[in-house]
Amino acid sequence: MSRPEHQAPPEIYYGDAEAKKYTQNTRNKQIQADMTYRALELLNLPSDEPAFLLDIGCGSGLSGEILEEEGHIWAGVDIAPSMLEVALERELNGDLFLQDIGQGFGFRPGSFDGAISISVLQWLLNAETSHPTSSPPHRLTRFFTTLHSALRNPSRAVFQFYPTSDDQIQLITSIAQKAGFGGGIVVDYPNSKKARKVFLCLFVGGGGTQQQMPKGIEGEDDEQVRFERRREKEGKRDVSGKRKNMKDKDWILKKKELYRQRGKEGVPRDSKFTGRRRKPIF
Repeated sequence: MSRPEHQAPPEIYYGDAEAKKYTQNTRNKQIQADMTYRALELLNLPSDEPAFLLDIGCGSGLSGEILEEEGHIWAGVDIAPSMLEVALERELNGDLFLQDIGQGFGFRPGSFDGAISISVLQWLLNAETSHPTSSPPHRLTRFFTTLHSALRNPSRAVFQFYPTSDDQIQLITSIAQKAGFGGGIVVDYPNSKKARKVFLCLFVGGGGTQQQMPKGIEGEDDEQVRFERRREKEGKRDVSGKRKNMKDKDWILKKKELYRQRGKEGVPRDSKFTGRRRKPIF
């Protein structure tokens, strides 16, 4: 079966039905979670310090939800309106932007402390028209140049993607380096056909190439590693599967203020009863 990026442009492939199907698929959610946790590891952010992160190709917010759980603030961009609609329905805290990343970003310089992207970069390797500005080199150049500007100095950007050849990896890394990034490719489980994952880990500032490149995870079978990682993260949830310690009064007030900023109607007024736990009724 051909990959999604070979079938149609993302804004067409991820229509209403496919966007909901993707978001509700348990396997998709688990893969997205595993890759997001790994991307955060490669970002090497300061511990116990919230960061403002850009989720590139955020889709329906599966990665954004994990960023929230890890205590970070995030903004997401995606080209598929249906995916962003699902993200809005899921009532996440991140700000969402409808954006073709191949046309570059318009964020102020140094806006973000880092960026992640899961299963997105390969979409930029397809030319949708014969116009020169639609060519992969042109779109990648616009993408990396404007992303470099949007990241603070120093910082990192981590992309998990699915290249089909070494030529594609060479094209992507060379254009990223010309845009001013340091860094390179990190491969997890290089000897496993099923578990192998490719990450592009890019550095801004800090001497660029002087930053130490992270190493990929070695081995044949990563099932135990994934299990341990999931068990550690699931420890942050209660028995009902909901996030622990998230829905206190401060969280509720923050959520209501976010709804008001987005123009949502019918947001309840704040009062002394906001966030107060109700007594059980027998």
